[in-house]
Amino acid sequence: MAEQFVINGGKKLEGKIIVGNAKNAALKILAASILTSKPVKVANLPQIEDVSRMKELLIDLGAKFYSDTFNCSRLRKTDLNYKIADRFRASIVLTGPLLARFGKVSFPHPGGCTLGKRPIDLFIESFKALGASIKKNGSIFTAISQNKKLIGNKFIFPTVSVTGTETLMMAATLAEGKTVLKNAACEPEIENLATFLNSLGAKISGAGTPMIIIEGVKSLKGGKWGGMSDRIEAGTFIILGVATNSHIKVENCEPDHLDALLAMLQKAGAKLEIGKNYVIVKPAKRLKSVDITTREYPGFATDLQAPFTVLMTQANGISLIHETIYEGRLFYTDILNQMGADIIMADPHRVIINGPKPLHGKKIYSSDIRAGIALIIAALLAKGQSTIDNIYQIDRGYDKIDARLRALGADIKRL
Repeated sequence: MAEQFVINGGKKLEGKIIVGNAKNAALKILAASILTSKPVKVANLPQIEDVSRMKELLIDLGAKFYSDTFNCSRLRKTDLNYKIADRFRASIVLTGPLLARFGKVSFPHPGGCTLGKRPIDLFIESFKALGASIKKNGSIFTAISQNKKLIGNKFIFPTVSVTGTETLMMAATLAEGKTVLKNAACEPEIENLATFLNSLGAKISGAGTPMIIIEGVKSLKGGKWGGMSDRIEAGTFIILGVATNSHIKVENCEPDHLDALLAMLQKAGAKLEIGKNYVIVKPAKRLKSVDITTREYPGFATDLQAPFTVLMTQANGISLIHETIYEGRLFYTDILNQMGADIIMADPHRVIINGPKPLHGKKIYSSDIRAGIALIIAALLAKGQSTIDNIYQIDRGYDKIDARLRALGADIKRL
């Protein structure tokens, strides 16, 4: 039988919880280790399923892993293992470094959760812009560059893409000449990746803005990555505290990366103390509904939309949640309705929430990482017992989440 979470809800939480290193940053740093033949030290990796899958892919390619150091000096192939790559979306970021260093890469359509199989046309077109030719044989794509070298060029992203920006930025690092990326994503993880690559000898400027300039270099040296705080995990824990009306201190976070969320929480009536690297959530008497629209950074993060939706089921009034980034990311709200919420799906991108409504325990199913953590929050504030199936999806993004929540007083068990 697959693992489950059993949660007895309705309890106030109290204490402090420490935010871990960012999943979405760590995965890209591991991919970037391919760009150099020298060792790369990656400290404090999140112990989550997606990181384990990325390590498996690298080892399958021939990388050596000692303690917290990766060595990609003797990779034996450039084709991604289908069985591993098909399990998580972030496998696509390996394509840029492999193509840049070896001039060839073969890869399947990346997988993951129900949101995993999204179009990859953007990656195909961006590789073509740098001079690569693309062939498709069945479900496998192969990209090849002439004379094993990519050529710098200007590429304008038709839509803002975090993974696309990171993948092409890494590919351009070893390309001949200058590459200019326009309409690039601005997430803090991209700036962190550029800083890391520059420490290895890359020449990248503008990361964190819509225009990134990369001057190609012939090779990179080794180095180390010290990590960065996971803003999505931090935001999730803050929402958890507000939703359960608890007193929680969220430590090791960057509040500046959470401006959009914190502003909406305060507008809803949450009581927050915001420090330099922490946020304290205090019990509030009454929450009022607010509308949110997800946007690329620095807008309201799509990865925080599901936890915030749960919060709005406990707020007074009617709120509109507008998901503009991903199709189908609101389907989990049907599960919340089964738990007692009053949510109307206006269309695949918008739901209307009428609150507050008491939630009750239910046997439920986690469809993806962010919906999964939202269902944990729902179960923690619900009356009675909930059982959550398919928690593999939650483990993909949150390290030892059950143990960390128990430390706050939550009644959650892994079976």
